[in-house]
Amino acid sequence: MDENLKVLTQIKDLLLQQNIYNKDILSFKEAISYLDVSESFLYKLTSESRITYSKPGGKLIYFKKVDLDKWLLQNRNVGIGEMKTNLNNYFKKSNNE
Repeated sequence: MDENLKVLTQIKDLLLQQNIYNKDILSFKEAISYLDVSESFLYKLTSESRITYSKPGGKLIYFKKVDLDKWLLQNRNVGIGEMKTNLNNYFKKSNNE
């Protein structure tokens, strides 16, 4: 019986996670789960205005998932393959001008 409860809990967690991925606006708790960060870290990001959020009514904090994705993808490091492609395209463009 204990194993069944464990499996049901895992299924419940997966369904909740899937629900988060289908939403455009996330609550503070959902954003923590989506970003896989601690509550204190997300509070720090909001208090330092390092991440975009909304606070309707001045109390609860909400995030657009698009804004969270932008934050996640900042400071992107380009791999060597993409860098070579970009350089080749740049030199091809320079030679055609």
